[in-house]
Amino acid sequence: MNNRVGKILSGSNIGLDSYVVEVEVDIGAGLPSFTIVGLPDKAIDESKERIRSAIKNSNLNFPQHRLTVNLAPADVKKEGPNFDLPMAVGILLADNQLEFLPEYNVSLFVGELALDGRLRHINGALPLAIYAKERGYKRLYLPKVNAEEASLVSGLEVMPVDSLSQIVKHLRSEVVIKPFDRNSQSLVDNSDLAVESDFAFINGLEQAKRAMEIAAAGGHNILLSGPPGSGKTLLARSMPGILPSLSEDEVLEVTKIYSVAGLTGANNSLIRIRPFRSPHHTTSSVAIVGGGAWPRPGEISLSHRGILFLDELPEYPRSVLEALRQPLEDGVVTVSRASGSLTFPAQFLLVAAQNPCPCGYLSDPEKRCVCAPSQIIRYQKKISGPILDRIDIHIEVPRQKYEKISGEAIAERSLEVRKRVEKARKIQNSRFSHKNSVKTNSEMGSKQIKELIKIEKEAEKILSLAVDNMKLSARSFHKITKIAQTIADLAESDTIKADHIAEALQYRPKEKTY
Repeated sequence: MNNRVGKILSGSNIGLDSYVVEVEVDIGAGLPSFTIVGLPDKAIDESKERIRSAIKNSNLNFPQHRLTVNLAPADVKKEGPNFDLPMAVGILLADNQLEFLPEYNVSLFVGELALDGRLRHINGALPLAIYAKERGYKRLYLPKVNAEEASLVSGLEVMPVDSLSQIVKHLRSEVVIKPFDRNSQSLVDNSDLAVESDFAFINGLEQAKRAMEIAAAGGHNILLSGPPGSGKTLLARSMPGILPSLSEDEVLEVTKIYSVAGLTGANNSLIRIRPFRSPHHTTSSVAIVGGGAWPRPGEISLSHRGILFLDELPEYPRSVLEALRQPLEDGVVTVSRASGSLTFPAQFLLVAAQNPCPCGYLSDPEKRCVCAPSQIIRYQKKISGPILDRIDIHIEVPRQKYEKISGEAIAERSLEVRKRVEKARKIQNSRFSHKNSVKTNSEMGSKQIKELIKIEKEAEKILSLAVDNMKLSARSFHKITKIAQTIADLAESDTIKADHIAEALQYRPKEKTY
């Protein structure tokens, strides 16, 4: 018999980037066999049995000949079950059960097959859709459950497929699959956020709440310190309620990360609210930063445009905390492996909480600390100076009196605080409108500070005295300036005033007295 070859275009992801994979199928003479080449992983190698069963259970014929599938480019490792659908279509095309159509040259096919021929959810649909649009492809055939996610990309026909038999009938012009229609649904969630706690039900702690508001408005990292049970974790878990909604661009950014990580599905195909990630202190540095044999986004990338909450900060391994230094500074993390380097976004707001000492009562005026000075020093040395220097706001959360805890008065609601935060963010959006990569005050570099920040003379005097007397580094100087600018934005002031600098200086870490 003469050899027959079928070629179908598919795609895969490396990190957050995508590339085209040509699925070539050759049916030749010889004993029945099924070979896949092109550096496939175990999941792709196991697809032989899924494809064989799916074709048979879809009332189609599986060729009983020598079958070879090549995934090109052959020098790039391929992973995952996304190639099940294109390989099955390629086999049917090579076996003359499907006719060649010009559509194959302008369409990408991705999907995992079940044994009965149905299509299952895949990871990375959104990056693939973005890539297909950028490279001029007209259609993307993928599982129906991924259609809403992929349809975020306008100008691309997203074809939702239920099963192998359905797409075969479509390609034979027997049944027409209509492109998915999003009905122009807004990407932005303007509804009130469902949060675990509201500021209204946290009695007292006004200074800590003010610090949280400033941190939310300017995207500043914050460290809450105080005795056990004082409300540090409660404040942190209330913070999502005062953050502004994600913009459309940010929805795409965050959804793309979650799609590659396999955290989107039928019920959460779009990530419309800011992420809140709270990994346990036993989490490894690879899980925090990202990586693995096939690099995946870590917790800091899953927190992109949202909050990374590290409770009991000194309990995290030193290696994990030190791994945060570069992402906190640059807003991205680069994972390097022997096969290459991948860069993931990591522009997150770090919220950390800690006790001041092992017993927790060093700063408590009413309960005596029982720790030896050496224990306290050892405990606090778990967090290095460079990490502490990258945290903008340090705030003490004191124990509350009975009158405060049991009081019936309801404090200001998170929604009211959120309105002020949104106003401050709008001011920042206007300030950085020509700076595409900068969205908040905390992201400013020294160049933007010199160009965009206006400080009154009286405020400059206070700042100068503080730098000289407190022996502040250049990073600390810029940090105080950025916090003061956020305070000015909350006050809707065009310039930084003396009281803004004075308040910003209050959030410096306290000098140790032991």
